[in-house]
Amino acid sequence: MSSSPADSIAVSLPIEGMTCASCVGRVEKALKAVPGVAKASVNLATERADITFAGTPDVAAAVQAVQKAGYAVPETGIELSVAGMTCASCVGRVEKALKAVPGVSGATVNLATERAHVTAAGGVAASALVQAVAKAGYEARVLSGESSDTDAVAERQAAELKALKRALAVAALFALPVFILEMGAHMVPAFHHLIADTIGTQNSWYIQFALSTIVLFGPGLRFFQKGVPALLRGAPDMNSLVAVGTSAAYAYSVVATFAAGLLPAGTVNVYYEAAAVIVALILLGRYLEARAKGNTSEAIKRLLGLQAKTARVVRDGAAMEIAIEQVIAGDLIEVRPGERIPVDGAVVEGSSFIDESMISGEPVPVEKTPGSEVVGGTVNQNGALTFRATKVGNDTVLAQIIRMVEQAQGSKLPIQALVDRITMWFVPAVMAAAAVTFAIWLAFGPTPALTFALVNAVAVLIIACPCAMGLATPTSIMVGTGRAAQMGVLFRKGEALQSLKDAKVVAVDKTGTLTKGRPELTDLIVAPGFERAAVLGKVATVEAKSEHPIAQAIVEAARGQGIALGAISQFESITGFGVKADVDGARVDIGADRYMRELGLDVDMFGADAARLGDEGKTPLYAAVDGRLAAMIAVADPIKDTTAAAIRALHGLGLKVAMITGDNRRTGNAIARQLGIDEVVAEVLPDGKVEAVQRLRKQYGPIAYVGDGINDAPALAEADVGLAIGTGTDIAIEAADVVLMSGDLGGVPNAIGLSKATLRNIRQNLFWAFAYNVALIPVAAGLLYPVNGTLLSPVFAAGAMALSSVFVLSNALRLRRYAPPFAAAA
Repeated sequence: MSSSPADSIAVSLPIEGMTCASCVGRVEKALKAVPGVAKASVNLATERADITFAGTPDVAAAVQAVQKAGYAVPETGIELSVAGMTCASCVGRVEKALKAVPGVSGATVNLATERAHVTAAGGVAASALVQAVAKAGYEARVLSGESSDTDAVAERQAAELKALKRALAVAALFALPVFILEMGAHMVPAFHHLIADTIGTQNSWYIQFALSTIVLFGPGLRFFQKGVPALLRGAPDMNSLVAVGTSAAYAYSVVATFAAGLLPAGTVNVYYEAAAVIVALILLGRYLEARAKGNTSEAIKRLLGLQAKTARVVRDGAAMEIAIEQVIAGDLIEVRPGERIPVDGAVVEGSSFIDESMISGEPVPVEKTPGSEVVGGTVNQNGALTFRATKVGNDTVLAQIIRMVEQAQGSKLPIQALVDRITMWFVPAVMAAAAVTFAIWLAFGPTPALTFALVNAVAVLIIACPCAMGLATPTSIMVGTGRAAQMGVLFRKGEALQSLKDAKVVAVDKTGTLTKGRPELTDLIVAPGFERAAVLGKVATVEAKSEHPIAQAIVEAARGQGIALGAISQFESITGFGVKADVDGARVDIGADRYMRELGLDVDMFGADAARLGDEGKTPLYAAVDGRLAAMIAVADPIKDTTAAAIRALHGLGLKVAMITGDNRRTGNAIARQLGIDEVVAEVLPDGKVEAVQRLRKQYGPIAYVGDGINDAPALAEADVGLAIGTGTDIAIEAADVVLMSGDLGGVPNAIGLSKATLRNIRQNLFWAFAYNVALIPVAAGLLYPVNGTLLSPVFAAGAMALSSVFVLSNALRLRRYAPPFAAAA
């Protein structure tokens, strides 16, 4: 990318999907049709398009044109850490600067996380983005995604908090005597006389001048260092408002102190206390903001704290302690009782129980034996384990969770777009309002008009600061997504946090979502004269010869109950009927009711139980031993223990629940009756799930789809919000907007409930921030003065402004105490 002579700008885009010269022609034609493109040449060998724009390049339009022509422009996401932003207008300026870089198709900036996410066509240099941010008056550096980046940001925030604390202490120490000298004299007549009779009014002014100069050009210098350059660039921010307001009050006071003759009669007053106390109060607001910001990012810090720092690795037959960064996939790692699992892996030796609550939100420890998978960050309980590392560094589940939470926290919700549009123009509008206020009071105000004009203009500048507006949305998102992560709900896309609250129907896949996803022996009813364990042992011995999932479920049940399998001979499969064999000298027949009738056996003795199983959607099997009917068996995919309570919680949120399944209608209806599901869409093939989602949306409105398998991926993508069960396949998780780590449906009402709570919190914050500004700017301008003589001192304006930001942050932090609806339902 480079600038050509005159005012044309050249941009280079990578193009994917071209195979011949006609493709080149098509892409060139599409690009030349884009308004503003002066020239376009496409190279098939390098797979690049060189475009020359006349004037400002519209890269997004060029990318769109290439895509419409049937080709792809690969884009990369670049994360930047941005320092120096203080309000919503800063966010708008950084975004504008980034979007102006040729090749950038999108940029979102988050004030709370102090991060920028830039989407750019391949070939955009990260240094160009850093430069653009610097030109806008802020500092930026590229983030690589390592945990060290997060540590660096945390360190910077900690250093900033320390500096603010020090600056606040100095400002308060020197501003307090100024406030007492000036406001004490105004409020308490005796104090006024005391000063006049002792040090004298003029000496009092000299002392106030000295102290306020220290405050303004010591701790308050930061406002001038950032605010004045922003003002000169024609892009004023919050610092500009404070710098203009305090310097106006200070300069007027200096003239009154040292050159009173220059001011009209009756206007010689000083406002040192306004300048000094405003700096102290705004620093107090900034300090409280910085502290609260630290609390909002607590979820990430907590997740980072779960990472082990070292691992005990077996190399060359000896165990050695090494830094976690040095562990490589394939290493054998030893873990003692009470230690954290350092990386993801598979157990090769030992057995133990592991607390996986940080991943799944489930409090019950999970048993691990050879072959079991372990996850980095979880806590080993009582046994010693040796496992082989399978995923290390950024590939571990914990690293992916941290990445997901960071992306969700940094994302921009649709509701924020409106806020951004307003706040971009807010500061210039405030400065204009302050100028108009000054002019009106100077022209029409009572004597001394100049004093009234100055005080009210400064009050307008200070009170209208848009800090609270800039923090209203991102802080709620940060706290909300952090709380969600604690509950085992991961928002992969921040937009889902807003759209999930609008869902009217939740469609769920049956297998693996409502049910455990694998068949289990659910019923074994033995006939009189037979013993349960003996019958199960014989049946399992025969079924061990089969690979069928139903047969495997019976074998697993026998093994789970410690029943040994017998000796088998003369095994035979009878197509369409069942199987038979000799087990320990006894003949065993297993099959459906028609096979039993073929053998001359009457199954009516199990009639009532067979009817019950049929209502539950289960198909019974029968077993005969030595020609006598011995037992009725049912194998089914059992419903998860938490499913019924989760569906109750969804109904409690006012949602319809629909089940989409490939099973037959009878089984589907049986499960729906059992769980209280509102609608069943049965006998659906994978591609039919998308049609089912579309039909349900048309019938009920916005739809959330919950699934876990590869065949759910299209439906997850089609739904307004897709929620993947975390124990499911990677493809399903990639297609989803939300991932439920707990592996059960309980995360769905929790995710929806949290979405509603977060958006409610954002609306409260925005109402407070906007209503506060709309209501108090006219008051600060002196609108109430003709009515009841009310004027708002700049000092109180500064206090109210700081309070506004603190309220917004405190309100957002309430989400940390959010109580999930599923816990209540369960």
